[in-house]
Amino acid sequence: MLAETKCDPALKSIPVVILTTSTTPLDIAEAYQLPANCYVTKPVDLQALFETIGVIGKFWLQLAKFPPRHE
Repeated sequence: MLAETKCDPALKSIPVVILTTSTTPLDIAEAYQLPANCYVTKPVDLQALFETIGVIGKFWLQLAKFPPRHE
């Protein structure tokens, strides 16, 4: 699914964050090869999960800069 999304010109510039419980190096490598923009291992603690999601959201929605879209 990710590979198809990144091949679609209308969708390829959307950042993709993989949020998973896996810490397997093979899973991480595969995600970046597809290509994901970020791979984050979910914390087990619910409060830590909310904080992690907040940090990810702040980074991608407030701090990251993207090139202008050509439509």
